[in-house]
Amino acid sequence: MKLFSKGDKVGIVACSNGLDKSNELKMNELREALKELGLIPVFSDNLYKNYSVFNGSNKEKAEILMNFFMDNDIKGIFDVSGGDLANGILDHLNFETIKNNMKPFFGYSDLSVVINAIHSQTNMHTYLYQIRNLIGDRREVQVEEFKNTFMDNGSKLLTFNYKWVQGSAMEGIVVGGNLRCLLKLAGTKYMPDFKDKIIFLESLGGDVPKMFTYLTQYKQLGVFEQVKGIILGEFSEMEREKQFPNILEITKEIVGNSNIPIVKTSEIGHNKGSKCIIIGGKIKL
Repeated sequence: MKLFSKGDKVGIVACSNGLDKSNELKMNELREALKELGLIPVFSDNLYKNYSVFNGSNKEKAEILMNFFMDNDIKGIFDVSGGDLANGILDHLNFETIKNNMKPFFGYSDLSVVINAIHSQTNMHTYLYQIRNLIGDRREVQVEEFKNTFMDNGSKLLTFNYKWVQGSAMEGIVVGGNLRCLLKLAGTKYMPDFKDKIIFLESLGGDVPKMFTYLTQYKQLGVFEQVKGIILGEFSEMEREKQFPNILEITKEIVGNSNIPIVKTSEIGHNKGSKCIIIGGKIKL
């Protein structure tokens, strides 16, 4: 799935919480990593916190993102942030303009609200992936897989191992992301349509009661009555601390339907070696 060629410019933004200034060295590392891939990074002027956790107003951050979408020289956009604030920009985005200037947009965690909103409003593919993985603990593998997948027309970063929890096959369009953050779209026009979709869910933090209540909300929204399958990603806190009941047991209990296919992967989530999954892309397992 080649998205980029050497010499392409790519935008770097922070649509959620602003970064600490202590991240400047990391951003310089990212700049160099992208340059080594042959890309030309163009960094937003509003990456870092300038007041509390804020790196500008919602409108200012949305304008920066829109400018990158409208700039024909920018071939893709990567968000390097996370936290809690990303849904604040949604009302300031012009989705018609985005639809007319489609280009790859990447983000994870709290950016689940943006990548799903963009998909739901434009039918554009977006990418659940954190570009900072290129400078993380598994940088060598990540750089190789990123290059293979998005610059050489391979698929290594999109191919993940999984095990069946129930069922034996699923096929459909993927929506979802961080299960807590995605729920911020509930009741808004930005929530994706779950009818006949495959929902992907993962979580960095959250103990058993939180996972139980979040998944119950998805059930009460009617999500599990509409989807054709569920992909569970990494649930970092629960799995690290070996909490019980585990996420598989909780999900099966709340979904309450053995006919819905469910798979579990530990290769998509907040870990530094995480794979990418395409929101709006078709998957067959």
